[in-house]
Amino acid sequence: MTLAHVDTEAKPAADQAVPRPSHGRRRLAAIAVGLLSAVLVLAALSLSVGAGEVGPGDVLDYLLGRHGARDNARLSLVVGDLRIPRTLTALLVGAALGTSGSLLQAVTRNPLAETGLLGVNAGASLGVVAGIAFLGVQSGLGHLLWAFGGAIAASALVLLIAGRRGGGSPMRLVLAGSALGATFGGLTSVIVVNSAETYDRFRFWVLGSLAGVEGFGKLTGLLPVLAVGFVVALLVARPLSALALGDDLAKGLGHRPSTIRVIVAVAVTLLTASAVALVGPISFLGLLAGFLARTLTGPRLTAQIAFAGLIGAGVLTGADVLARVVSRPFEAPVSVIVALIGAPVLIGIVRSRRLGAMGMTDPATQEAAPPPKRRFAALRPARRAEREDSLVLRGGALSVLLPRRAALAALALAALLVAAVVLSAYAGQSEMGLARTFNAVLGSGDRFDVLLVQKFRLGRIVAGLTAGAALGLAGCLTQTLARNRLATPELLGVNDGATAAVLISTTLTGTFGAWWAGPLGALVAVLVVTTVSGGLGQRGYRVLVVGLAMSALASAVTQVVLTRRSLNSASSLYVWTSGSLNGRGYSVATPVLIGLAMLVPLALVVARQLNVLRFDDSTASSLGVAPARVRLFCLLLAVALAGLAVGICGPVGFVALASPVIAGRLAGPVRVPVVGSMLVGAVLIVLADTVGRIVFDGVEIPVGIVTTVLGGPFLLWVLLGRSAAARV
Repeated sequence: MTLAHVDTEAKPAADQAVPRPSHGRRRLAAIAVGLLSAVLVLAALSLSVGAGEVGPGDVLDYLLGRHGARDNARLSLVVGDLRIPRTLTALLVGAALGTSGSLLQAVTRNPLAETGLLGVNAGASLGVVAGIAFLGVQSGLGHLLWAFGGAIAASALVLLIAGRRGGGSPMRLVLAGSALGATFGGLTSVIVVNSAETYDRFRFWVLGSLAGVEGFGKLTGLLPVLAVGFVVALLVARPLSALALGDDLAKGLGHRPSTIRVIVAVAVTLLTASAVALVGPISFLGLLAGFLARTLTGPRLTAQIAFAGLIGAGVLTGADVLARVVSRPFEAPVSVIVALIGAPVLIGIVRSRRLGAMGMTDPATQEAAPPPKRRFAALRPARRAEREDSLVLRGGALSVLLPRRAALAALALAALLVAAVVLSAYAGQSEMGLARTFNAVLGSGDRFDVLLVQKFRLGRIVAGLTAGAALGLAGCLTQTLARNRLATPELLGVNDGATAAVLISTTLTGTFGAWWAGPLGALVAVLVVTTVSGGLGQRGYRVLVVGLAMSALASAVTQVVLTRRSLNSASSLYVWTSGSLNGRGYSVATPVLIGLAMLVPLALVVARQLNVLRFDDSTASSLGVAPARVRLFCLLLAVALAGLAVGICGPVGFVALASPVIAGRLAGPVRVPVVGSMLVGAVLIVLADTVGRIVFDGVEIPVGIVTTVLGGPFLLWVLLGRSAAARV
């Protein structure tokens, strides 16, 4: 068959497959009319539904001024001062969050980006908490001002860091926002755990609610900011579409990529900061609206932005209506309703055939596998480096290949771990010197010293060592599987699922500390994620999207449990959900130690196959490794380890992120740093727990908060260096 013959036969099929422009415009117009009609219906429903007895007829009479309705004081209060401002706020805030989500997904070229990416939510939370704790802010207007100021300050700092030596590139925006967001979140937790009154107010604000909207005062104050944000979003749509073609082509068309990104970030900041200030942080809505708009419109960016605004307005308004009726006479948290609505929708999208049309296929599956000669040529430098870096130990007929650099790094980390244990046992005991403390750790010296250190200190230290080693190994396995240094078990909903399971078991049994609840919750979360996404395979985005949905649902469950408990109980549980070793000892550490004794040897056995798995699947298969089987086995190992760690100290995600990075720097790139990651994780947990106990007199800062506060700057240093782009 000739080439001309192929083209002739293919042309009719292509004409049938590709819709004509007029057909595409008619389809978009029909979708727009449908979305606008749905938003109007939901707005009418919002005006008609409430705790009072004012029905649709009364609302219509008030709006039309019939039968003297506007002279009725009760109708004026319910409709004019409560329902109309609340409905308009829901529409504008939903549109703002939806538009922001669409803009972020476009500028970062990441369909999973959401409105918390620039640190806006974390900055707003820090602003509100600081205002409550230090200035005694109690009014809704005060919360609004501090939330808006914190959000603006956080985004400005993110833009400053991302623009420095990087031109505001998408990767630097993501990394700077993630790192600073973590630091702001840690500082918020430091303030909250030291003030029960601040936490009592914060735990309800952080769920997001429109219940406090009364009158037009708050909305009027931020309406100009929202208007500017919407106008900028519409004006930047065309140059942002050019940016999707690549920086070089965008420059050829007369655009400046760095300027476009900064303008988009400013628009997102204005919209999101206003939304958070008005109703609290509802970050999942931006992801949902942008994702769904992309499904409906395809690559048309202007339509995506407009549709995302309509979807966000409709979802938030509908969620607010449900929040009023599902638990009468109380109101349910609107962010929980959004998660319950959005998670099934996201899962339905990624399970549909439209996924490929959205460009949501795994990049790894799009690249043709290199020929065998090139694959093996790529292995030769690694093999040569491995031989040069290794020391051969022979004993009769047996020989062991010992990597020299990795072994030296492991010895140094082991020595550092011993020093960290001694320091932790000594910390807080000013009457004991280091020599007496070291003797007490070994069981010699004064009997009172031995009792004090071994019974009250070492149990907590052993729990920290165990949890740190489990987190470090889980992070190492996850990052190796994902071939991404930013990957952690949190991406699969492991941490949130384990945390929710522990809190649910506490609520049902009345006792806290069941070590088995964490692994069980993590396993359930991963089973749901992998089953719903259709298995691991090559569906990278499917797994990530379903994992995000699972995390949102589990996080919503956690927040609901905390709000339903008394202040003292909720404060204690909040400390644990931040990551804490307080009260943990041998009873919790022993089952996890048994689990590590079984899981670590399995991880060491599979480590060599993990080394091969760092190449593409074709290369791994040609070397006798079954990628799918190894991937599944390592995933189960990572889930079990992360679940065991959460059962001990709560979710301390930074340790799982940082441990493999540090261990890889020390051991070199030749091997997967399995042992090094465990040692680094143990050192980080023990040192962070020690710092948390001694940094403030009479007050203990949970280990998870310490790692988060110190981890943000570390993440910036590691990932935003000069060679970060080549390493991420």
